[in-house]
Amino acid sequence: MEPRESCAALAAGGVAGVCVDLILFPLDTVKTRLQSPQGFRKAGGFRGIYAGVPSTAIGSFPNAAAFFITYENVKSVLPHGSSSYLSPATHMVAASLGEVVACLIRVPSEVVKQRAQVSPSSSTLRILSHTLYQEGIQGLYRGYKSTVLREIPFSLVQFPLWESLKDLWSWKQGHVVDSWQSAVCGAFAGGFAAAVTTPLDVAKTRIMLAKLVRRCCPTDGSHQPGRLHLPGDIREDSAAAALSQLLPGRGWRRSRSLPPVPLTAAVPQAGSHSPC
Repeated sequence: MEPRESCAALAAGGVAGVCVDLILFPLDTVKTRLQSPQGFRKAGGFRGIYAGVPSTAIGSFPNAAAFFITYENVKSVLPHGSSSYLSPATHMVAASLGEVVACLIRVPSEVVKQRAQVSPSSSTLRILSHTLYQEGIQGLYRGYKSTVLREIPFSLVQFPLWESLKDLWSWKQGHVVDSWQSAVCGAFAGGFAAAVTTPLDVAKTRIMLAKLVRRCCPTDGSHQPGRLHLPGDIREDSAAAALSQLLPGRGWRRSRSLPPVPLTAAVPQAGSHSPC
């Protein structure tokens, strides 16, 4: 791939990612609050619908740019073409590698954004500083594996379907699809992929939100430090642990019995002291 084409893919992908993320941000907030363990209303409802938008505004361009430049470069190296039977496999491999690279940028932004979305009274900067103080850099990458496990199946469905729809439409009308036609194909492919991977998306959201809030001294006089978690009691950083919360009769019932602990309670106030 020529350097000029790489720059074009980087710029176009970055601008497209920023536009999509900012325009659809209110819907993303509603989705995150619906998926959160404490429920939509306790997570903020429709209040502060743009909470966490600075994190998205900062991370969206490099995230989308990293994906598309990786996608286009890998696709140009691998064998492809509308007549080749290897074309779907090429798109799948390129999209998968693109997601792995993009998630290195996306996950920290996503962690801060989602924690701000379920705690609209706390600023994005405050959420970021609290995460770094309590969990360090690794806290910003909480849920990286589950995010990759969600994004790769999403891309395996979305991009081959998008490319196939564009090829089919181009063949029927006798020329390459226009921009609006490509957008229609992308919307259909993205919507279908999102519907298929929704359970994995719920697991990713709950892993990012169910963090270790703090270690505190127990109230029963024992010497063992206690752990206070957000609702859901998800202690493992794995998709299996989060998915178990969705299964009736298992983790779901256990999480329903726990009292809700809002994220705002985990953010230390200025001048406050830990009980430890």
